[in-house]
Amino acid sequence: MFVEVPAAAAPVTPSGTDRAATVRPSRTGRVVRRLTPYLYLLPAVVLLIVWIYKPLAETVGLSFYKWNMVPTSPKTPVGLDNYTRVLALPELHQALRNTVVYVLAFMVFSLLLPVVVALLSNRVSGRAKTVYQALIFVPFLVTPVAGSAIWRWLFNPDGGTIPRVAATLGFELGNVFREPSLALAGVVLIVGWQMLGFGVLVVSAGLAGISPDYASAAALDGASQATITRRIILPLLSPTLVFLGLMTILLGAQWAYPIIDIVTQGGPSGASTNIYYLLYQFGFQNFDAGLSAAAGTLFFLGFGLIAIVFVRLSDRLSFYDN
Repeated sequence: MFVEVPAAAAPVTPSGTDRAATVRPSRTGRVVRRLTPYLYLLPAVVLLIVWIYKPLAETVGLSFYKWNMVPTSPKTPVGLDNYTRVLALPELHQALRNTVVYVLAFMVFSLLLPVVVALLSNRVSGRAKTVYQALIFVPFLVTPVAGSAIWRWLFNPDGGTIPRVAATLGFELGNVFREPSLALAGVVLIVGWQMLGFGVLVVSAGLAGISPDYASAAALDGASQATITRRIILPLLSPTLVFLGLMTILLGAQWAYPIIDIVTQGGPSGASTNIYYLLYQFGFQNFDAGLSAAAGTLFFLGFGLIAIVFVRLSDRLSFYDN
């Protein structure tokens, strides 16, 4: 008895249309996979455009007009007149000098003292180390308004704690925030008190990333603790210090703005003002939006150039263990 076996069906070759339908989903899937990371970035890009780049473009455009910020008042084109005016103002020159002084003074509180405090606290073990770092970081959490109010009370010439202590030591402080020679130093003290905690936190994080094997190997070779700190710890900490230096240059004057606004209002006679408070005076006290926009554009370009140069130099100034 023979059973007839059916012949194997010949393979069906898909036509051109079917082949395209088969290939198209795979190509579409690859495109979707490539675009997926950018879709996650889309909300951040939209926020940057709405809150950063759009206002920046509007500021640059407004710098070529004269406008008193009244909605019903027309904007009068003035060309480069706002830039000429702002560069000739003596208030701008004084604010620039004060800003440089602020930045140099803040370097002490954001670089020098944090390194010293972090190195000292790094020798403490256990929970005491965390307690010390937390106590130093707490001032950074205090809002500038509340901190300024406390410092104004402490420096109050009529019964303030600091003038009383200074009087017992033979010093007469007077009204610190109304003395041209002391107002800027008072603002530096308040801002530095708040910046110190942030600097210590960043430096401590940098120290935690340095392997202790380097110090142990150097100690076995007879290197002292001072030599280890100078020749090993500080060079390996250089990326952190470069970051803090750049942050201080770019944001130091901005951190000082709320303190200036509360305790000195830029006075006396502009002795404690800086470029950010000057922008506020141009725009919201003098109601000269065009002049304020021109000054803001110049400051943006200046800080942008500083940031570019600093980033280019960071590779030369930083030392990495890899």
